Amino acid sequence: MKRLWTLILTLTALALGGQESSGQSKRIAAFGSLEPMSVEAACGQAQAWLKEVGKTDAATLERFQTIWKQEDRTVLDRVVDTFALGNEQAVLALAEARNPMAEAPTGVPAVLKDDKQSLFFRSNLALAYARSLNGRRVFEEARGALTQFKVEDVVDPASFLFHRAISEHAMVMKKEATSTIVRLLDDVSGAAERYKTVSALMLLDMQTWKDKDLGAVARKMENVERRLELARGGPQTQKLQKEIVARLDELIKELENKQKQGGGGGGGGGS
Repeated sequence: MKRLWTLILTLTALALGGQESSGQSKRIAAFGSLEPMSVEAACGQAQAWLKEVGKTDAATLERFQTIWKQEDRTVLDRVVDTFALGNEQAVLALAEARNPMAEAPTGVPAVLKDDKQSLFFRSNLALAYARSLNGRRVFEEARGALTQFKVEDVVDPASFLFHRAISEHAMVMKKEATSTIVRLLDDVSGAAERYKTVSALMLLDMQTWKDKDLGAVARKMENVERRLELARGGPQTQKLQKEIVARLDELIKELENKQKQGGGGGGGGGS
């Protein structure tokens, strides 16, 4: 599988050409520079955050210890469970993101923008929030939550880049998704194989995209359908619908012109 995504990266570099050469050299220089935070370091920061918000009573600390003994759970999950011990807004934001029956949010929660809160708290909460929204196909707000932070801010850089790439790919943001995926494959040390595999496949898929063919129209139609399912029939969806209709009109005219040009000399014989 490593061979697969290495080949795809090579293909992408060739497709992008010389314009990416300087950026590519920078990525090579930074290969494997992003590492997940260790359990010990994350636990220490989570405990420091609890102290910072004044949650140092015996009952809270006991629950904290229970959370961090759950070795079968990811570091991010344990960090987020710690946040639930000390911040009600975090609990509400995640409950909203996870609930498939809840109305899709139309903006990033205020708690993620509150710079009075620590960066450790906001960035990792944003990652958990975006992960849940991606599961509901609410890609706009998922990406919006992540773009407020740097990949270096979170305990799991691979998850951060993967979920950002998922939202960008789904919203047909080819340039952005390609950049995010290349960074995941190049720069993250020890990324989960499933992240690398899916990311490589997204990268390969995007190499087939063309701006104005029927495939591009189909991708826009799929995006419109998704937005309508989320009850988002506003200006952005209407703009996409108009673009689809206009491009279909162009394609029809192109086909009609080809038929006229090809059918002019066929008059003829017959008895």
